[in-house]
Amino acid sequence: MPNSTYILSIDQGTTGTTVLLVDAHGDIVAQGYREFTQHYPRPGWVEHDAEEIWAVTQLAIADVLDSLRSDARADIAAVGIANQRETTVVWERKTGKPIHPAIVWQCRRTTERCAALKQQGLEELVKAKTGLVLDPYFSGTKVAWILDEVEGARERAERGELAFGTIDTWLLWKLTDGNVHKTDYTNASRTLLFNIETLTWDDTLLDIFNVPKAILPEVCPSGGIFGEAEISGLVGKGNLSEPGSFSYRGESRPGGFSYRVPIAGIAGDQQAALFGQLCLKPGMAKNTYGTGCFLMLNTGSQRVHSGTGLLTTLACGLTDAPVYALEGSVFVAGAAVQWLRDGIRIIETAAETESAANRVADSDGVFVVPAFTGLGAPYWDAEARGAIFGLTRGTTREHLIRATLEAIAFQSTDVVTAMLTDADMTLEKLRVDGGAVANDFLMQFQADILGIAVERPRCIETTGLGAAYLAGLATGVWQDAAELEASRAVERLFSPQMDANRRAEKLAGWKDAVRRVMPRNS
Repeated sequence: MPNSTYILSIDQGTTGTTVLLVDAHGDIVAQGYREFTQHYPRPGWVEHDAEEIWAVTQLAIADVLDSLRSDARADIAAVGIANQRETTVVWERKTGKPIHPAIVWQCRRTTERCAALKQQGLEELVKAKTGLVLDPYFSGTKVAWILDEVEGARERAERGELAFGTIDTWLLWKLTDGNVHKTDYTNASRTLLFNIETLTWDDTLLDIFNVPKAILPEVCPSGGIFGEAEISGLVGKGNLSEPGSFSYRGESRPGGFSYRVPIAGIAGDQQAALFGQLCLKPGMAKNTYGTGCFLMLNTGSQRVHSGTGLLTTLACGLTDAPVYALEGSVFVAGAAVQWLRDGIRIIETAAETESAANRVADSDGVFVVPAFTGLGAPYWDAEARGAIFGLTRGTTREHLIRATLEAIAFQSTDVVTAMLTDADMTLEKLRVDGGAVANDFLMQFQADILGIAVERPRCIETTGLGAAYLAGLATGVWQDAAELEASRAVERLFSPQMDANRRAEKLAGWKDAVRRVMPRNS
C-alpha cells in the first residue's frame, strides 16, 4: 500500500450523505454533501429510494476526491461508514436491485403489527434479548412487511434470492460490487432480530417477526476489514467510458482513476458519534443536539437493564468484545427552535435565539414543554401535548425564546438523570455535538441545570469522525485511542455556574410543567 494518510468517511444520514476526508491528525481536510428525496406515500409512512442514496453517495465521494491533488488520491488508507439506523432495504442478490423502496426509521406503517405482538405478551421477551421495545422504529417488522407485501418476496427470501440490510449493508454491497453482505454489531442491535448477549441472530426472534435467516447479513465487530471498495473519481477531462464513471439525473461524472481500498469501520450514526467523541470508557456520555436529542452512555461490558424506559444497545469497542450503552431520545430539540421560526414566527433565524435569551435575566417563571409529538424517555406518554406555563403581562418575546432553549436542556437532563440512575454511575462531563451546540446560551444552561460540565469539541462532525476513527484504527493509521485523544481538540468547556438551590427550584418548576401536560396526571 502507498504511504496512506487519509480516511474516507461516509456519513449517510436521513436527508443526505456527507463524505469527509480525514487526515492522520484527525482533521477534516475535505468535505462533500448531497441531499436526496424524502417520500411520504401515506400519512405516517416514510420511504427512501435506496438507489438514489447510492447515487448521491457516489457524487459526494467524487466531490471530495476531485478536490484532492492527483498525487494524494492514492493515500487513502480506508473507508468508514456511519449510517441512519433502522432504515430497511431488501434487494435481489443477482441484480442488486431493491424490490421495494427503503422503509425509513421514522415510518409508522407497522404500528398495528407491533401492537399485536405486545398483546401476545412478547414485549418482555423481546426486550430481554434485544434491549429494545416493540416499536415500528426498528427494522424487524419493516422487513416482514416488505416480504409480505411484495408478491413472491417471501418465497424468494426463503430460497436465498433476496438480501436484507440497513443502509450500511446496502452501501457496503454497492461499494464491493455485490461481493460482501455484512453489517456490524451496532446496526444489528437495532433490528429486533439480534441477541445482544449472544451476539447472534436469534432464532426465536426470527420466528416471532417471521423473517427468514437466509436474507440476513453476516454480523461483525464495528472495527475491522469488511471488504474492499472500488474508489474512483474525476481526473482531467476524462469520459464516461472510463472506470468509475456514472451519470445521475443529468449530472455526469467521468472516471479516470480507480483503485481498491479496505472498508474498515462501520457503525450506526449515534454509536459512531459516541466513538467520535471518544467516549470509550464506562461512565462517559455524549448528547447530539439536532432536530431531537440523542443521548448515549457507555456502560462498558455491563449490560444495564433500564427501569426508566431507556434502550440498551451495543456501542463500538476497541476489541471484538461487546460494549454496551444506554440510549435515550428527546423527540423535540432543534425542532422547538424551528417552531419559534416557522410556527409562531417570533424569530427569523435560529442563530438569533442566543442573543435574545441573554437579553433577559431568566425566563421569568415561563416554562415551555415542547411535547409536540408526545414525551419520550423517561416519561413515555404519547398523549402528552405541548404547552406554555407561567405567562404574565410581563412576559416578553425574549422570555419565551429563553424558555424554549431551556426546555431542550431540561429534557436532556431528564434523560441523563435516568441513565445515571439505571447504571448507578456518575458523570464527570457531558460531551456534546450537533448543530445546536453552537448556541453558547444553551450549552451554559445545560451545564447549569445538569450540575455537570459540558464539553464542546472543535469539530462537531463527530458521526463521520467516529467512522473514520474505526477505519483508521483497523488499518494502522492510528495505533490506539490514546493517539486519537491526544489530537482531540476541545473548543470550549462550559462549567456549572448556577447554585444548587436555584437549580432545584428550576427543576421543580419544569417537573410540575411536565406533569401538567400528561393527560393521565391531569
